[in-house]
Amino acid sequence: MINYVVDGDPQAPVLVLGSSIGTSHHLWDPQLPGLVQDFRVVRFDLPGHDGKPAPVGPYTVRALAEEVLRVADAVGVETFVYCGLSMSGAIGQQLALDHPDRVTKLVLVCTSATFGDDPAPWLDRAARVRAEGTGFLVDLARGRWFVTDAPVPPHGRELLEAQTGIDAEGYAACCEALATFDSRDALGGLRVPTRVIAGARDIATPPAMAQELTDSIPGADLVVVPQAAHLANVEQPAAVLQAMRGHLR
Repeated sequence: MINYVVDGDPQAPVLVLGSSIGTSHHLWDPQLPGLVQDFRVVRFDLPGHDGKPAPVGPYTVRALAEEVLRVADAVGVETFVYCGLSMSGAIGQQLALDHPDRVTKLVLVCTSATFGDDPAPWLDRAARVRAEGTGFLVDLARGRWFVTDAPVPPHGRELLEAQTGIDAEGYAACCEALATFDSRDALGGLRVPTRVIAGARDIATPPAMAQELTDSIPGADLVVVPQAAHLANVEQPAAVLQAMRGHLR
């Protein structure tokens, strides 16, 4: 089972939080104090992103969504609200499509219905990680995770450096899962109340991708956070928390 941590009142409704490829559950540290006021918060890690060896791939987003359900079962909860950023936003889409009886509300942050029509960049990155390890990701992620004309927040610097501790196989197999993910043809059947949150300056999953999600999911709405790139919740923690709480409550 994938790693997870639980915070908050055991009697409160459950909120499951998922992070991006290259980050751990600590991605959500800025929002945690505000979320545990209303929820029992369950934060999970993608395989290998907790610093421990990951199962050998291949992975798929659907299989990872089933792992999240195993976490929910282990916590002892039947239904939950879900918020995921980037890759975990893809996992959230899959969860809501496959198990609408278990996800009561959905927040999709800095994510997309597909992560590129050409799988080659993801497959190339997977091959390089397997060959060299994850150290090169620190510089690669700087210009994608954060706006380039402002200082990286202290928590952002911690997340960048933490990539060096990610298991190479886990990261590479997650790249391969993203390379094949495409929910575009299915989103019209998603019936879970959904809010999409985008960073106005996100080059990895730009606002146009967020708008496509919003237009495709019945009843979804969109919040665009100014002066934020891919890790919008780190650069603009209060604005993202407000957007999350406004929907999840």
